Amino acid sequence: MADISPVLVKTLREKTNAGMMDCKRALTEAGGDIEKAESILRQKGIASASKKASRAAKEGIIASYIHLQGKVGVLVEINCETDFVAKNDNFRDLVKDITLQIAAAHPLVVSRDQVDPALVASEREIYKAQVQGKPEAIAEKIVDGKLDKFFSTICLLEQACIKNPDISVKDLIGTKISELGENIVIRRFTRYMVGEESGHSETEGE
Repeated sequence: MADISPVLVKTLREKTNAGMMDCKRALTEAGGDIEKAESILRQKGIASASKKASRAAKEGIIASYIHLQGKVGVLVEINCETDFVAKNDNFRDLVKDITLQIAAAHPLVVSRDQVDPALVASEREIYKAQVQGKPEAIAEKIVDGKLDKFFSTICLLEQACIKNPDISVKDLIGTKISELGENIVIRRFTRYMVGEESGHSETEGE
């Protein structure tokens, strides 16, 4: 079996917008040949998710979830393209999983482009201070890695799924786009916790 590097997986993912695990499986099946792996993804209809992701999603549902005997509440809007898919059990199951994710993992925003630039700059300065004395190129890589970890904690799409930590929420959305044949967008959410300020975010796309 070919040794599939994370760089190869990332390259295929950027080309196809398929989920990381789908890319890894395709590359394994293709023996590490990226063009063959891309062909495998297209045959399975997974790579087409990238085209669907550009289409307008104006239907969908607003869902709520109350957890811990009323101590935590979540309100989320998730959009798709048609009312038909909005009523689909597969889509409804996804929405339920997302509400559970928000309740349990406490994201602050949907995606990293919504994070306050001042907060990002502040975090970067903290990380730079932690790597003082290291060669500049190495220090930059460490700082970038720490920032990615920071984003994966507070950004819903970058969090590891609580039901399957091997994939991110974005990967899960990508899989559902392929399965349902429509673009799916987590538009916005609010998370309430008794005695704590709520976390709120909204986005116009993945």
